[in-house]
Amino acid sequence: MEKKVVELKVEGMDCANCAQSITRYLERKGLEDVFVSFQTKEVRFKWQADQLSLDEIKKGIAKLGYTIAEPNQAVLFWTLERKLAASALFTLPLLLHHLGAMAGIHFHALGHPAVQFALCLPVFALGAWHFGKSGLGSMKSGTPNMDVLIFIGGTAAFVYSLVGWMVGEPDYIFFETSATIFTLVFLGNYIEHRAVGQTTSAIEELSKLQVKKARRIMASGTVISIDHDDIETGFILQVNEGDQVPADGRILSGSATLDESLLTGEPSVRKTGRRSANRGSLVPRGNVTMEVTAVGDRSLLGQMIELVKTAQQDKPSIQRLADQISAIFVPAVLVIAAVAFMVNYFGFDVSFQKSLMNSIAVLVISCPCAMGLATPTAIMVGVGRLARNGILVKGGQTVEIFSQVRRIVFDKTGTLTTGQFKIQDIAYHTPDHNRVNALVYFLEKHSSHPIAQSLVEALEHRQNGVKLEPLTVVEDKGIGVTAQDQQGNLYKVGSRRIFSQTGEAPSPASVFLTCNNHLLAEFYLEDEVKEEAPAVIRALQSQGIEPVIISGDHRDKTARVATLLGVKEYHAEQLPSEKLRFIERYAAQEPTAMVGDGINDAPALAKATIGVSLSNASQTAIQSAQIILLNGRIDFLIKALEICKHTVLTIRQSLGWAFAYNIVAIPIAAAGFLNPMWGALFMAFSDVVVIGNAIRLRHKWIKGVGRR
Repeated sequence: MEKKVVELKVEGMDCANCAQSITRYLERKGLEDVFVSFQTKEVRFKWQADQLSLDEIKKGIAKLGYTIAEPNQAVLFWTLERKLAASALFTLPLLLHHLGAMAGIHFHALGHPAVQFALCLPVFALGAWHFGKSGLGSMKSGTPNMDVLIFIGGTAAFVYSLVGWMVGEPDYIFFETSATIFTLVFLGNYIEHRAVGQTTSAIEELSKLQVKKARRIMASGTVISIDHDDIETGFILQVNEGDQVPADGRILSGSATLDESLLTGEPSVRKTGRRSANRGSLVPRGNVTMEVTAVGDRSLLGQMIELVKTAQQDKPSIQRLADQISAIFVPAVLVIAAVAFMVNYFGFDVSFQKSLMNSIAVLVISCPCAMGLATPTAIMVGVGRLARNGILVKGGQTVEIFSQVRRIVFDKTGTLTTGQFKIQDIAYHTPDHNRVNALVYFLEKHSSHPIAQSLVEALEHRQNGVKLEPLTVVEDKGIGVTAQDQQGNLYKVGSRRIFSQTGEAPSPASVFLTCNNHLLAEFYLEDEVKEEAPAVIRALQSQGIEPVIISGDHRDKTARVATLLGVKEYHAEQLPSEKLRFIERYAAQEPTAMVGDGINDAPALAKATIGVSLSNASQTAIQSAQIILLNGRIDFLIKALEICKHTVLTIRQSLGWAFAYNIVAIPIAAAGFLNPMWGALFMAFSDVVVIGNAIRLRHKWIKGVGRR
């Protein structure tokens, strides 16, 4: 039975530990490709009906303390906002009495234990229900979370106060401490949820670009309106001025100016026939008809949304230590709290009440969530900012590794050069020029190499109606295209390597055509260096990153480009297998990125520490790469490098804060220098500091990027 992907919306996840609890539960049930995001509230996995029912899975998640959001489900009454409001309403009088007593002002009615108990009881009930349910569920999953500590701390204060009231010991009554702990943590959770929502703003911005309707041109010429979900590959659509492009496609007729600023960072791009148009682009001027080439998740916009959503799934190594500590954090804090009580009470003769307060302070000030939030929030914002700048990154680990690269290897053709070749000259060795043009045109149509595509475009109208006999065509990547007719004649078009393995050729031409190894024509082509390429190379060199060029092109042409760009190391006339060996050697020495755009670059892109592909590259190259630069803009490479560096810096800052906070705060609380209420306040806002630092990355000024 075929497995299908199931997506659920789950409420109640506060941090990475919550997501980890659900992940472990689903994996123990034998489900595959489990993905859980506490930020987007998504749970995704592969499932087949003969494993276990979806109802069982949903019930299991609910037993962990989380709520499945079903379609058309009534909104729950006890939202986090209402829990906070109700708790604050009953806690404020208790705090007023406590603070007034400290200032010498007494509210006698509020000082009665029965009144304090009545005010505290609703808050305790809400807190015990909310944090107890979550804490118990996390313990069942084997990943105890912060709610375990909050529940134990708040409950200990409540029960001890209740006992003090029963035995008539007013000095042992501190219902306000229990109520304040729960209320302040509710407040912290509320602010945290609002802040976490801001880290997913990139997803919301991209999702707004998804149109609901499209105009389909029928075979009869009639234009009808269809829902977006009904669009299929091959449909012909009409897109008019003021519309958004409903799907990825190829323009058939008309012309338009497309605003792709939210997709590729390009605010105004003129598009005409045979050019691509991406789903979500705005059309401020013009109108076109287009053939749909990709819809839904297969479109560029769909891939962008998916990459931003799943960015934190691929964890950077910097997070591993935090994960290891978080896994044992709650049990360790419980032990520390117990030891603190015994040392204070038995070792230093501190009163039972004070010893208990110190232990409660340890419980409520400890914050494992800050460590769990540091990386995923920063990664979500960083990858979102990369997407807004026209850069797609596959996973958080890619962000970390790319920030550390010390060498970047470039393919030449189509990467550092425009890849739009112009024919300077054709040397024919046969009088039938039109047949030569037709042969090269037909054979090169079977290759996606930039040189082949340029020749196809240049020779399209230079055949004068020549009809070719049936040919069997095979492409030899990195060398050329071979074809054979029914009489057994063997035609070859390609680089000098079509002559021999040594690449010896009769001239320095770019492309040769042979028949049965007899030369028919030589094509001399010219390719220009991209305008932005020199600035990119200079920027890399200024950061101590060594640029290298590896090309399959002629040595003289490769040397010319390297000289123009100031690149010291270059290698010409390299086959894909030879490129691969260079990359393997470089990657073994230090972190190395490979930037390429062709099918022959795919093995090297996959083998490099980080593969970087241009979006106008072959689909194979894009699939092999971890970073995609949209619109073929090589200068986006510098933006990608800078944003990745600042994202990693943000992670380190947040993890540093999370570790330092717990290392300093727990001993202070254990030593008795911190009231549990202040501990709850500090803990409630410790997560907000981490999330706020991630949000700062959204609009932080970055060199070469600005604030966008």
